[in-house]
Amino acid sequence: MTFGMTLGMRFNALIRGWSRDLGRGRRGLSKGLNAGLSKGPSGWVALLAIALLIGGCSQPDTPVANNLPEPEVAVAVTPSVDELTAGLPKLNGKATVEILVGNKPIVVELDGDKAPYTAGNFVDLAMKGVYDGTVFHRVVRSPDPFVIQGGDPQSADPNFPVEQLGTGGYRDENGVERAIPLEILPEDADEPLYGRTFPEAGLESAPALPHRKGAIAMARSGVNTASAQFYITLADVDFLNGNYAVFGYTTSGMDVVDKIQLGDVIQSVKVTSGAENLVQADGSSEAASE
Repeated sequence: MTFGMTLGMRFNALIRGWSRDLGRGRRGLSKGLNAGLSKGPSGWVALLAIALLIGGCSQPDTPVANNLPEPEVAVAVTPSVDELTAGLPKLNGKATVEILVGNKPIVVELDGDKAPYTAGNFVDLAMKGVYDGTVFHRVVRSPDPFVIQGGDPQSADPNFPVEQLGTGGYRDENGVERAIPLEILPEDADEPLYGRTFPEAGLESAPALPHRKGAIAMARSGVNTASAQFYITLADVDFLNGNYAVFGYTTSGMDVVDKIQLGDVIQSVKVTSGAENLVQADGSSEAASE
């Protein structure tokens, strides 16, 4: 194995560790990764060096037998798009939502043309009132602006342990947690990539919806585990491109976003236009129900 390959593997491990932190509020190593992110490139270099040092010092405790038959390698079966999106609402076109925080509106345009299932999920949850009364449980603004994260349905309960916020998703009336697939459209493609990050798919193109300041995207712990939690970027965050699913942008109220503090309550999330573009899995639409 070449040094370059080893370096890439360690870097990917760091990404995966940080991903768990962004998606589920993990502590420990993930907390350190988060700190490294907020410190910029120098933080990444330090963390990468530590990871390489730890990996380089690790040795197996038992000898390895020689001349053993090669183990059979299991071939992973990639689910089809239909399988990944089964039972999920879809946004055909665009919609606008108003996120009310401290009686001040944040207006976000959601792009169902480029992220139909991710945007559809958010519109559906907003219309169900899932976000009303939840809080922003993660705010990373220092030393450099990064993201605010909220939308954990558990945070609507004032008695829920604060240290466990960031672990919840939307559960239906049967108690089943909804999970949506990773959905990212390459800028040079007609259809989104589902279930894989750009690096996993070997793509080098930019996403059609990049992580510029004011982007809204889904937090997740694994590739196909996003549910309700979302984040809004406080600056251009290019290194997230191709790894997390942006599905819209803040069009007004960015001044409100920039002032949000840890624990601030989302009073409501209302769909102000485009609700008729939401199509449920059974083919019904909001327009048909009115």
